[in-house]
Amino acid sequence: MTDTVGKLPPLTLVLGGMRSGKSRHAESLISAASDLALYIATAEARDPEMAERIRHHQGRRDPAWTTVEAPLDLAGTLRRQGTTGHPILVDCLTLWLSNLMEAGRDLDVETGTLLAALREISAPVVMVSNEVGLGIVPVGELTRRFADAAGRLNQAVAARADRVIFVAAGLPLVIKDTSKKRTLPA
Repeated sequence: MTDTVGKLPPLTLVLGGMRSGKSRHAESLISAASDLALYIATAEARDPEMAERIRHHQGRRDPAWTTVEAPLDLAGTLRRQGTTGHPILVDCLTLWLSNLMEAGRDLDVETGTLLAALREISAPVVMVSNEVGLGIVPVGELTRRFADAAGRLNQAVAARADRVIFVAAGLPLVIKDTSKKRTLPA
């Protein structure tokens, strides 16, 4: 068993657009750190296209990894599962956010609860999230509200994260790494 979990910082955020390679990169970070890992899935297969995306991700994942589905209770799942010492991959925050919005949850409260849970657990966590603020301005009120909420969530997690990586075209760019004191100037 690879035992380099110490090489993972407590919290890594991997950002990128759709099909940018962010999930694959996050998986590679976890695989390099440990043979055993927990994968927290936030997606729900509500249509055939999403079911296919989920199958694609499952097929790529190491069979030794444990998968837990947490479409809404991400903080609770992290608290329950974050004591094993095995690294945790959360994929993805923006799907979790859309689930919360659909359920009518208070996004500020849920974000605060998530950040508190991240401070309480001992396992290193790699979180994946879509960067939705680089595209066309959404036309409808709901999509604008989602884009705004995603931006605020990503900022909150990035502020808490020890390392932030932006992935474009499958290429990772480290934009924050507190262990190496490498951040881009503001």
